[in-house]
Amino acid sequence: MTARPFRFGVVGSGTDLATWTDLARRTEDAGYDTLVSPDPQVDLDPFTILSAAAAVTSTLHVGTFVAVDKFRDRRLLDWQSRSLHQFTGGRFELGLGTGRPDAAARVAALGGTFDHRYSHLVETIEFLKKQDDRPPLLLAPGGPKMTALAAREADIATMAWMPRTTEAAAKSIVDGFRAVCDRLDEVELAVNLLAVGDEPAPWLERFIGVGLPELAASGAVTVLPGTPEQGAETLLRWRAELGISYVTVNSGYLAQFARVVALLR
Repeated sequence: MTARPFRFGVVGSGTDLATWTDLARRTEDAGYDTLVSPDPQVDLDPFTILSAAAAVTSTLHVGTFVAVDKFRDRRLLDWQSRSLHQFTGGRFELGLGTGRPDAAARVAALGGTFDHRYSHLVETIEFLKKQDDRPPLLLAPGGPKMTALAAREADIATMAWMPRTTEAAAKSIVDGFRAVCDRLDEVELAVNLLAVGDEPAPWLERFIGVGLPELAASGAVTVLPGTPEQGAETLLRWRAELGISYVTVNSGYLAQFARVVALLR
């Protein structure tokens, strides 16, 4: 379904400079293409720390996954994102979204309001795309409005799948996106994995209320069980059947997933 080469990324966290820059180096050395940060990064601004990751690497792209639109004035967001894009020689990618409900408290602390999130995001994207030499834009199509927005504006569309999403459901979601997107050749389709391999992941059960064995048994596309060879076969099939060529994983699985990455290079 796509001739795009694979890209692989790590969703990372770090509370201090040494930990974060070490993660950036290990991510690049392991053959990954990107290191991306949530917003906030623990309690830090991701734009600030991503510059440190770029400074200690040479080919690794860095990005937000995803920046909360209402945390920043759109003019400041444009300045920050284009500065990182230009300063790193084009190695910054802007992931942008409306934010989860728990982001409301931080928005209030920053002096903003959390209402009209979707319309505000649309206006922000319209503003950003008027600028020259901007970074690639990542959006997460979920509901109908975000799906339509991503189909129209995204350079990268990462599927907003729930933890228990099966392959059949995933195919339906991708088909829905493809049905409303008239620029498919321009959009890179992505997915974020919660876990890789068969090792127990107690944190996963605490975080989403279901364990890795149950997700794997149900055929959830949010986990990649089995051997590296089996994982590589699965990703090749997803690329052929779903068009997904960009895959990210939590940094806790950096080493495990690197074995899959090596097979697909």
